[in-house]
Amino acid sequence: MTEAEGKFFEFQDESNIRPDFLVVFEFDSPDQYIRTETHEFSAVCPFSGLPDVAHVIIEYHPTGRKCVELKSLKYYFISFRNVGIYQEAVTRRIYDDLKKTLETKRLRVTTVYNTRGGFDTTCIEGNLE
Repeated sequence: MTEAEGKFFEFQDESNIRPDFLVVFEFDSPDQYIRTETHEFSAVCPFSGLPDVAHVIIEYHPTGRKCVELKSLKYYFISFRNVGIYQEAVTRRIYDDLKKTLETKRLRVTTVYNTRGGFDTTCIEGNLE
Protein backbone atom coordinates (compact mmCIF):
# COMPACT_ATOMS: atom_id res chain seq x y z
CA MET A 1 0.00 0.00 0.00
CA THR A 2 1.20 3.51 -0.75
CA GLU A 3 2.17 5.72 2.18
CA ALA A 4 1.65 9.46 2.52
CA GLU A 5 4.73 11.65 2.44
CA GLY A 6 5.72 13.77 5.41
CA LYS A 7 4.90 13.25 9.04
CA PHE A 8 2.84 10.33 10.20
CA PHE A 9 0.78 9.93 13.36
CA GLU A 10 0.13 6.60 15.04
CA PHE A 11 -3.46 5.43 15.30
CA GLN A 12 -5.42 2.44 16.59
CA ASP A 13 -7.15 -0.30 14.62
CA GLU A 14 -10.89 -0.93 14.33
CA SER A 15 -10.92 -3.30 17.31
CA ASN A 16 -10.93 -0.15 19.47
CA ILE A 17 -14.42 0.86 18.27
CA ARG A 18 -16.83 0.16 21.13
CA PRO A 19 -20.34 -0.87 20.03
CA ASP A 20 -20.76 -2.26 23.55
CA PHE A 21 -21.03 1.38 24.71
CA LEU A 22 -24.39 1.68 22.91
CA VAL A 23 -27.35 1.57 25.28
CA VAL A 24 -30.98 1.42 24.20
CA PHE A 25 -34.28 1.95 25.94
CA GLU A 26 -37.64 0.40 25.12
CA PHE A 27 -39.89 2.56 22.97
CA ASP A 28 -43.14 1.39 21.41
CA SER A 29 -43.84 3.67 18.44
CA PRO A 30 -42.51 1.86 15.36
CA ASP A 31 -43.84 4.42 12.90
CA GLN A 32 -42.18 7.39 14.56
CA TYR A 33 -39.30 8.94 12.62
CA ILE A 34 -36.23 9.75 14.73
CA ARG A 35 -33.35 11.92 13.53
CA THR A 36 -30.22 12.44 15.61
CA GLU A 37 -27.22 14.42 14.43
CA THR A 38 -23.91 15.79 15.60
CA HIS A 39 -21.03 17.81 14.19
CA GLU A 40 -18.70 16.27 16.79
CA PHE A 41 -17.48 13.10 15.07
CA SER A 42 -13.88 12.36 14.21
CA ALA A 43 -11.77 9.39 13.21
CA VAL A 44 -8.34 9.10 11.60
CA CYS A 45 -7.48 8.74 7.93
CA PRO A 46 -5.46 5.49 7.76
CA PHE A 47 -3.55 6.84 4.75
CA SER A 48 -2.17 9.99 6.38
CA GLY A 49 -2.93 9.61 10.07
CA LEU A 50 -4.70 13.00 9.98
CA PRO A 51 -8.15 13.53 11.51
CA ASP A 52 -11.32 13.22 9.47
CA VAL A 53 -14.13 15.33 10.95
CA ALA A 54 -17.76 14.73 10.02
CA HIS A 55 -21.34 15.77 10.59
CA VAL A 56 -23.22 12.53 11.28
CA ILE A 57 -26.96 12.13 10.74
CA ILE A 58 -28.75 9.04 12.04
CA GLU A 59 -32.34 8.49 10.94
CA TYR A 60 -34.50 5.55 11.91
CA HIS A 61 -37.90 4.18 12.75
CA PRO A 62 -37.80 2.18 16.00
CA THR A 63 -39.42 -0.93 14.52
CA GLY A 64 -37.36 -3.01 16.96
CA ARG A 65 -39.07 -1.06 19.79
CA LYS A 66 -35.76 0.45 20.85
CA CYS A 67 -34.17 3.90 20.84
CA VAL A 68 -30.51 4.69 21.29
CA GLU A 69 -29.63 6.62 24.44
CA LEU A 70 -27.73 9.75 23.37
CA LYS A 71 -25.00 9.80 26.03
CA SER A 72 -24.09 6.23 25.07
CA LEU A 73 -24.06 7.24 21.39
CA LYS A 74 -21.62 10.04 22.25
CA TYR A 75 -19.28 7.59 24.03
CA TYR A 76 -19.54 5.20 21.07
CA PHE A 77 -18.59 8.01 18.67
CA ILE A 78 -15.64 9.02 20.88
CA SER A 79 -14.30 5.46 20.56
CA PHE A 80 -13.62 6.24 16.85
CA ARG A 81 -11.45 9.25 17.70
CA ASN A 82 -8.03 7.54 17.42
CA VAL A 83 -9.04 4.75 15.02
CA GLY A 84 -7.65 4.59 11.49
CA ILE A 85 -10.66 3.90 9.26
CA TYR A 86 -11.70 5.19 5.85
CA GLN A 87 -14.71 7.51 5.62
CA GLU A 88 -16.83 5.02 3.73
CA ALA A 89 -16.03 2.27 6.25
CA VAL A 90 -16.99 4.57 9.14
CA THR A 91 -20.45 5.04 7.66
CA ARG A 92 -20.91 1.31 7.13
CA ARG A 93 -19.62 0.48 10.62
CA ILE A 94 -21.97 2.92 12.37
CA TYR A 95 -24.86 1.58 10.28
CA ASP A 96 -24.04 -2.07 11.08
CA ASP A 97 -23.60 -1.43 14.81
CA LEU A 98 -26.82 0.57 15.11
CA LYS A 99 -28.82 -1.86 12.98
CA LYS A 100 -27.81 -4.71 15.27
CA THR A 101 -28.36 -2.70 18.47
CA LEU A 102 -31.70 -1.14 17.46
CA GLU A 103 -32.97 -4.27 15.68
CA THR A 104 -34.44 -2.21 12.84
CA LYS A 105 -34.09 -2.30 9.07
CA ARG A 106 -35.47 1.23 8.67
CA LEU A 107 -32.19 3.00 9.34
CA ARG A 108 -30.05 5.46 7.40
CA VAL A 109 -26.65 6.83 8.41
CA THR A 110 -25.19 9.83 6.59
CA THR A 111 -21.70 11.21 7.13
CA VAL A 112 -20.81 14.60 5.68
CA TYR A 113 -17.07 15.11 5.98
CA ASN A 114 -15.24 18.41 6.21
CA THR A 115 -13.49 19.32 2.98
CA ARG A 116 -10.16 17.51 2.66
CA GLY A 117 -7.66 18.15 -0.11
CA GLY A 118 -10.29 20.08 -2.04
CA PHE A 119 -12.78 17.18 -1.95
CA ASP A 120 -16.15 17.08 -0.22
CA THR A 121 -17.31 13.60 0.74
CA THR A 122 -20.77 12.46 1.81
CA CYS A 123 -21.47 8.78 2.51
CA ILE A 124 -24.95 7.30 2.95
CA GLU A 125 -25.71 3.76 4.14
CA GLY A 126 -29.16 2.19 4.49
CA ASN A 127 -32.68 3.41 3.82
CA LEU A 128 -35.87 4.20 5.68
CA GLU A 129 -38.27 2.05 3.64
